[in-house]
Amino acid sequence: MERRGFAKPVKEGEEYDVTIEAIASKGDGIAKVKGFVIFVPGTKQGDKVKIKIDRVMRNFAIASVVQ
Repeated sequence: MERRGFAKPVKEGEEYDVTIEAIASKGDGIAKVKGFVIFVPGTKQGDKVKIKIDRVMRNFAIASVVQ
């Protein structure tokens, strides 16, 4: 259930060009779209990649790199 007034800026299946801003504690790259955190496995800080949103959770999303 979404919090009232808080629409997530990404949806499953959408693609975005992002820059990996940081690395999470478990090693996934972290990108942001409109401030919304997206974890991108297999990337490193500074990578500029096209991602596809695989799963949207309450406070973050998980994406994969589009080849």
